[in-house]
Amino acid sequence: MFRPIILILRPQQWVKNLFIFLPLFFDGKLLEVSYLLPAFATFLTYCFAASGIYCLNDILDAEADRKHPLKCKRPIASGAIRKSQGYLLMLCCFGTSFSIITLPLWNIDNPKGLAAVIGFYIIMNIAYCVKLKRIAIIDIFTIATGFVLRLLAGGLATSIKLSQWIVLMVFLLALFLAFAKRRDDARIYEENGVLVRNTAKYYTLPFMDQVIMMIASIVMVCYILYTVSPDVTARFHTHYLYITSIFVLAALIRYLQITANAKSGSPTKILLKDRFIQVCIIAWTISFTLIIYQY
Repeated sequence: MFRPIILILRPQQWVKNLFIFLPLFFDGKLLEVSYLLPAFATFLTYCFAASGIYCLNDILDAEADRKHPLKCKRPIASGAIRKSQGYLLMLCCFGTSFSIITLPLWNIDNPKGLAAVIGFYIIMNIAYCVKLKRIAIIDIFTIATGFVLRLLAGGLATSIKLSQWIVLMVFLLALFLAFAKRRDDARIYEENGVLVRNTAKYYTLPFMDQVIMMIASIVMVCYILYTVSPDVTARFHTHYLYITSIFVLAALIRYLQITANAKSGSPTKILLKDRFIQVCIIAWTISFTLIIYQY
């Protein structure tokens, strides 16, 4: 019974919640325990909230998943977990998520604001599972909004003011990753006629390629403008942040290459398996850290 529970909670997807730590990283507070504690609590909160949503998604998609060659192995679809048990797990996850916020040991600066963001995230994703994921374009923008909410949650928990640059870049990057993943669905539909998700029939490969290239270009330009903007250079007392653009560009190009040639554009799978992108992320993190934390 333990393995099906782990499968339905999808802990491998929790890596997405690392976006919560971005406000600390870009504000130079990542090494300070007083900021790390509330950020880590927010990370745990989001992990349980997301797992609750995954439970609901598997419950609602159980019939369709049984007809899918891979998704039929999911706990609800395979019968390893009953729907009633799935709902119980969902409620436990949501309850645990909000309970973490109330614990005083985390020293969360704005628990009510954080609870409101988590609540909105849950409501938005319930709407996504029930209806929004079946509406083309809206489904992708809903996913991107979820990443911005993670960012906002990290800022509220630590009282770090988010810059316009970071909000814009995270939203655009999330759009880029979501469109790249949907491209894979469109490819499967055009090649095999298999409708992985309902919106796949509304996306064509030429359209997806144009949108992905457009967003990738905007992301790159925004990042470069961020690194050379007067307020950023003044805050970090350095003009060398633009050097980190090399690793961002390399990672974007590699991701485009993978989504164009491989059979999966899943951001999580690519992040966990592709060594080139992992090296780019590590190199970007080290270089950015050395530049901003040396002052």
